[in-house]
Amino acid sequence: MIASPNGADPAEAAAFLAAHPQVEAIDIVLTDANGIGRGKIIRRHELEGLYRNGRHLPISILGLDICGEDVHETGLIWDQGDGDLRAWPVPGTLRLLHGTDPARAELLMSMYHLDGAAMTSDPRHALARQVRALAAQGLHPAGAFELEFFLLDPQRGADGRMRPARAVLDGRESRKTEVYSVDHLHGMEPLFSDIYRAAEAMGIRAETVISEYAPGQYELTLDYRTDVMQAADDLIRLKRIVRMQARRHGVTACFMAKPDADYAGSGMHFHVSMRDAIGRNVFAEGAGESFRPALLHAIGGLRQTMGEAMLVFAPHANSWRRFATQSYAPVSPNWGVNNRSVALRVPAGAVAARRIEHRPAGVDANPYLVGAVVLAGIAKGLAEAIDPGPEVTGNGYDSPADLPIPPDWRSAIETARASAFLRDALGADMHRTFTAIKAAEYARVARTVSEVDFDLYLHSV
Repeated sequence: MIASPNGADPAEAAAFLAAHPQVEAIDIVLTDANGIGRGKIIRRHELEGLYRNGRHLPISILGLDICGEDVHETGLIWDQGDGDLRAWPVPGTLRLLHGTDPARAELLMSMYHLDGAAMTSDPRHALARQVRALAAQGLHPAGAFELEFFLLDPQRGADGRMRPARAVLDGRESRKTEVYSVDHLHGMEPLFSDIYRAAEAMGIRAETVISEYAPGQYELTLDYRTDVMQAADDLIRLKRIVRMQARRHGVTACFMAKPDADYAGSGMHFHVSMRDAIGRNVFAEGAGESFRPALLHAIGGLRQTMGEAMLVFAPHANSWRRFATQSYAPVSPNWGVNNRSVALRVPAGAVAARRIEHRPAGVDANPYLVGAVVLAGIAKGLAEAIDPGPEVTGNGYDSPADLPIPPDWRSAIETARASAFLRDALGADMHRTFTAIKAAEYARVARTVSEVDFDLYLHSV
């Protein structure tokens, strides 16, 4: 048996198999730079051996673009001879999948070199690195992600556009913005019941569901975690749950940032706070106090670094269509209190729960990388006592932008490549891998002749 570098214990596998004799197979899932689950489905008899010895996987699995094609510029393909590394189970992540027949389970994996060193183009290691850096200073981040998404009809309309899914309860159709409509949610109740059951089986505390600000758009919130790695795991797993259960009910779950040009896009807001060694929230002010310097400096760091990190928050061509005024997506690195028109919001609520709601990331972003970059921005703000500048009140879309952010995807890629902050936040390997993948994807999109080209130019030039 090879010693696991992350504490994976074969006893966990044995106990799970004993408790779930009906399980026949297990999805082993490694998350790549785009947040896509890559891996295998193994049979029941292989599980304990996986915990004892890990599983060889090609290094190239972490150097793939959104289509699953090799990106040679990552240095993870032929530069390495596409050799195998060893993936290990993430302790505590072996969970039963709901609604599968025959029964299956799911297990998160993380990549290591053959000598046991962390393979630092694995996004989980980027977040773990920032968590360790804060822990060395006696600080422990807590947080939760919000999940916004669309439920769509699998078939497009006669006009070629995506359509909101019909209610799975009775087939009723609505193309209205049913924001906060409880009756509208009732039509999707069988699907959401299965989502909640699947989340419970995974140990995920999925909470409130609402009908969001576009036809067919919904939001699920997640319980606040004292461990931000677990918060990111929750988000990754909940996306897979929603996609799987939606498919079983005959609808398509869409996690594009902006699937409809006429309506709001989908965000992945990250709520984050910081606790000290005895569990006190260092962002929470005392009775009669104004905001704590730690909170303000954290906001200052996030504001100052946001432009360099926008590629992480908006990683795809479609991501950039989400940013528009009056859209509930931020267009400037501003901050405010109880204000949804800003990028960094201090929510109303109990002082003990004081936190920052980081709003730039789309639902298409990788939560491990978002978490790593947000924590690095907070750490920089705390270390350098960065002034956040004046709070924005009223309409944040009308406030002047005093700090630059890239205007488009190509600019964000160039900014990210040149950013020393982002290189340090992600680690040199993850930074190289991520920016190389994004550059390759940009080239793919740029050379594609789209229907828009024909519509604009076919009979005009």
